[in-house]
Amino acid sequence: MQKKPVELAVLFADVVGSTRLYERLGNAKALEHVGHRLKIMSEAALGCGGRVVKTIGDELMCVFPTAAAAIQAAADMQIKVEMQEPVSGHRLQIRIGLQYGSVLEEGQDVFGDCVNVAARMVKLANPSQIIATGECVKTLGNSSALQTRTLDRLPVKGREEEIEVYEILWRQSEDLTIMATRRVVSPPRVGLRLRHGGKELILEPERELVRFGRENLCDVVIADRKASREHARIERRRDKFVLIDISSNGTYVTFHGEPEKTLRREEIVLHGRGSISFGHPYSADPTEVVAFEVEIWTEPGR
Repeated sequence: MQKKPVELAVLFADVVGSTRLYERLGNAKALEHVGHRLKIMSEAALGCGGRVVKTIGDELMCVFPTAAAAIQAAADMQIKVEMQEPVSGHRLQIRIGLQYGSVLEEGQDVFGDCVNVAARMVKLANPSQIIATGECVKTLGNSSALQTRTLDRLPVKGREEEIEVYEILWRQSEDLTIMATRRVVSPPRVGLRLRHGGKELILEPERELVRFGRENLCDVVIADRKASREHARIERRRDKFVLIDISSNGTYVTFHGEPEKTLRREEIVLHGRGSISFGHPYSADPTEVVAFEVEIWTEPGR
């Protein structure tokens, strides 16, 4: 018998800057500090009536019976993590994303649009920030003592309409940016055209991710031993395309008319047109290269 969906608040939280922490301290010491923050966040979730679904690396996923409980847990997480001593002169921060809605439970895990949107929210959050959807915030009524402010309306994969995005103000501060009243206009359709080995791939609004690497499961397979199995990816973030290096040898990007740039576990926003090389500069081997061009479509067709 098919299980019925249940209404839950879904919270994603991750530790910011953990990759560089591993580089500075080594695996064992960095894992200890990241694990300590995950433990703090887990305890905060349990203390607000939540359940930890899973941890993936430096990320935590929890569910709560109400949005109010999830938001209170998110605030507790931020407060308790901020109280910790800096690590190697660097204060570890976390970012949190929230959504409330229908999910399907399977064993200890949960699935559905609500989970996907919550995962999208945490990617939008800055360090020490809590981001929630309007659907989540509007269930609160007067049940939360925390203040919120509207940030924007954003497109989300799988949704026909943009969703409202709010920030949860978990600490009192006079240093807040006043959000200007904006006239809602339809943004231009922005796409990314990729060419490799005689093939063309277009990253349209309906597609948010392209993966590059030697692994056959990648969207664009790079036949070069200097490329990692999963070397890099391009993510759509609103109307921008972000190239992210996750390789051993680095990713090299050249914008038309500009010097070549090297990414090592870093990211960069693509603009205009240019080329991407994997594991070595373009000049070392111009064959295994991906050409890119950011395009603005004023109409649905191209």
